[in-house]
Amino acid sequence: MSHILVNVAWPYANGPRHIGHVAGFGVPSDVYARYERMKGNDVLMVSGTDEHGTPILVEAEKEGLTAQELANRYNRVIAKDLCDLGLSYDLFTRTTTGNHEHVVQEMFTQCLKNGYIYKGTQQVAISPSTGRTLPDRYIEGECPICHAEGARGDQCDACGNELDPDELINPVSKINGETPRFEETEHYFLDLPALAEANLAWLNTREGWRTNVINFSKGLFKEVKPRAITRDIDWGIPVPVKGWIDNPNKKLYVWFDAVIGYLSASIEWARRQGDPELWRQWWNDPSCPAYYFMGKDNITFHSQIWPSEMLAYNGQGSKGGETGKLGPLNMPEQVVASEFMTMEGKKFSSSRGIVIYVKDILSRYPVDAVRYYISIAGPESSDSDFTWAEFVRHNNEELASSWGNLVNRVANLIAKNFGEIPALDEDSMTDEDRALLNETRGAFATVGGFIENHHQKAGLIEAMRVVGDINKYISATEPWKIKDDEKRLGTVLHVAAQAVSDANHLLAPFLPHASQKVWEALGGKGVFSPLPRLEEVEDLDKPGFEYPIITGDYKLGETVHPWESEPIEVGAPVAKPTPIFAKIPKEAVEEELARFDEALAARRAAEAERLAAEKAKLAAEEKAE
Repeated sequence: MSHILVNVAWPYANGPRHIGHVAGFGVPSDVYARYERMKGNDVLMVSGTDEHGTPILVEAEKEGLTAQELANRYNRVIAKDLCDLGLSYDLFTRTTTGNHEHVVQEMFTQCLKNGYIYKGTQQVAISPSTGRTLPDRYIEGECPICHAEGARGDQCDACGNELDPDELINPVSKINGETPRFEETEHYFLDLPALAEANLAWLNTREGWRTNVINFSKGLFKEVKPRAITRDIDWGIPVPVKGWIDNPNKKLYVWFDAVIGYLSASIEWARRQGDPELWRQWWNDPSCPAYYFMGKDNITFHSQIWPSEMLAYNGQGSKGGETGKLGPLNMPEQVVASEFMTMEGKKFSSSRGIVIYVKDILSRYPVDAVRYYISIAGPESSDSDFTWAEFVRHNNEELASSWGNLVNRVANLIAKNFGEIPALDEDSMTDEDRALLNETRGAFATVGGFIENHHQKAGLIEAMRVVGDINKYISATEPWKIKDDEKRLGTVLHVAAQAVSDANHLLAPFLPHASQKVWEALGGKGVFSPLPRLEEVEDLDKPGFEYPIITGDYKLGETVHPWESEPIEVGAPVAKPTPIFAKIPKEAVEEELARFDEALAARRAAEAERLAAEKAKLAAEEKAE
């Protein structure tokens, strides 16, 4: 048994998550974690809501809430959505915990001690109308390097170069379109140049990464500059330095603290297990691989920023240094980044109303239909497009007609003819029977190999190919025509049931909810595919601060079945089944497109009204002056 660390990108708590988000970080990480557990490995899967930074303040102000109140609201919304999606976190927590604050400050202090954090000055963008610091990502302009429009204050997506807001040509605030002013203020910086050689040397040892990810990651080191890790802001983690710790307007910035969440969540998980040092088995043992799942817009933070923070903490940059009490921390084994998913040809955008929220789609369609579509048509290695027509087609043709119908046919034939799983009569077996069982047993290595190497779409396609061959076997053997040979009929149905059981194991990481139903349809008892649960907990360090976590019980041999062919139980009762998957009416496509158009029109009208009110307010203030 090996320890496997699955670190999942932290969704930002300024609104509910949409399908584009979970196609990048959610479903792929869960498929991988479930597969590794079935293999017998000890998986620790962690994440949480990312809750600091200016965007939270901006959204809170819009809604008349404090930043903490807004974070509390969306922490609950996001946690429920991800739990409903079946994402099997060992711990899904948040970045406003006392535990996270302590771990972040420990990381900062040791990096500062080792010389990789230093104090300097920087030009920062200020909103003229509010006096508040503007986040880098909320400033757009022309890229000074490639001259593409729409470059952000932290990087240009067109050329991939990192930027500072004051470098942009004709910068404007995305919040209200005003031109920011720039002021020089004192901040702490992460000395990325002093860590670049060690970081790039580590990247050069990486094997098996997706080509786009490794190439982009190495490209980040063509020109490396220090990055400020503090901001003039009142919402964030206090800077643990004398003269700064009590300053209400100087905080560690969100991108520095959020990536540390993987470590702090692991520590919180261990503390909640009653063994505060248990997390070290995943973080301090160099034989334990760590896999990070995200969308491609987060590659920079996982192949440059977070590795640099760990190298700085470990004292492994050009300045040397000592390892802190939490280390030595393991570097990532692999950054598994997906491309972008669009919606009906348009880029997902909550602010523009081009969105399908997780809650909404799960309220109308089966959760595993959503997981299946993301897995079979998601942005694994290239951009993909969510269309309602394809969503319905995949569900109806593949899940309902091929897989669901197969399960129902086999279970119904067994229920009708035997009422239980029949015995296998070796003497009546044919080459055709043996070939099918050899195929389904052999598929574990093939499908598993694809998942292991993060080619989940290929793994799912192979599993569904096996389903197709089982269907062909049923059509060829025609068990409904076997009238006078009970042993042969029993053998055919036993072989079919065993093959279906094997296919169910292969599909379990992708379809955990349906796989439980298939298991029960063939007479299985107990938990086959464990699902996560929400628990209300109190913060370990801040009495009275309560929040929901996602957790679960995932134990091989108890709630998790192995990644191998398990013999079905002869004599297990099999009743007439109910459908595993139902077809979605084709009319749903037009209904969803109409629903989208109505919601988009309403959102645009509301946004126009908001901007008009804001403009009127500014005009009134100018007149008053």
